[in-house]
Amino acid sequence: MAQVVAPLVTRRTVGVIADGVFKVLLGVAYIVGAAPLGRLLGAPAWLMVASGVTLLIGGGIEIGYTRSRSLRTYTRFMVAYDSGWVLSALAGALLAWQGSSAGGEVWIGYQTAAPIVFAALLAAANPAQTASV
Repeated sequence: MAQVVAPLVTRRTVGVIADGVFKVLLGVAYIVGAAPLGRLLGAPAWLMVASGVTLLIGGGIEIGYTRSRSLRTYTRFMVAYDSGWVLSALAGALLAWQGSSAGGEVWIGYQTAAPIVFAALLAAANPAQTASV
């Protein structure tokens, strides 16, 4: 009887890894460009650095759990994370449109907290079940 072997790396797995790599690269950009990006976004440089650090940590943890967590778990967490990202961007844009200087802080603040929450939920999730041979 022939067995079907699933590929070790699927498109969804590549997407999960790409999401983690994006967070790591964004974290590096926030740390390296903290002062000019902070001025552009209306957020203090220390918040940009804090966000960069949490993005680095969160992205690294996301990449690290790729083989041990189910893609379904990743997908649910990524949808929740990205939905919050969009909502915080909209809230920040709305604040800026109303003349508030807090729009950038709201958006960067989300990016500071969310990667750590994402990583904690991922770490707490049940490991993926492996198929027995």
